Amino acid sequence: MKTANLIGLLAGAALAVAAFQTAGAADQARAAMANADGGSVGEVTLVQTPNGTLLHARLTGLPAGAHAFHVHAVGKCEPPFKSAGGHFNPGGEKHGIHAEEGMHVGDMPNIHVPESGALEIEVLNARLMLDASLFDDDGAAIVIHAGPDDYKSDPAGAAGSRIACGVIEQ
Repeated sequence: MKTANLIGLLAGAALAVAAFQTAGAADQARAAMANADGGSVGEVTLVQTPNGTLLHARLTGLPAGAHAFHVHAVGKCEPPFKSAGGHFNPGGEKHGIHAEEGMHVGDMPNIHVPESGALEIEVLNARLMLDASLFDDDGAAIVIHAGPDDYKSDPAGAAGSRIACGVIEQ
């Protein structure tokens, strides 16, 4: 009887530790994307993989051309989307895929929207994890900028104004 109780306690403790380690973590998340007028411009789904997070964006109604596509540090999307804060950068790294000291977690490649304004893409962000740092008290967001990221200017890539935003939710 005492052995059974000890095994039960150990099993309970193991479950508690596992729950603590994964608190704030998710396998999937999503961001409903909206423009500054509040109109829907699509959705980004985020799926945790063994190699980072896969972002699948289905977007419509965006202006044609190249646009920066970033993860921002605050889960708030009030136009003109400055409420989303700076880039998600928990490690304090420099910005820029081409920067010698870069890149940080919020950096991702530019998206290229065709004349139709509709785009479906997948991007693997090897540094992004769907964990407690992303889902902290103020959350995080996906932001699309008016222009392309130059991949070197710190802290934001000189990408211009923010034209679409979506809060990342579990």
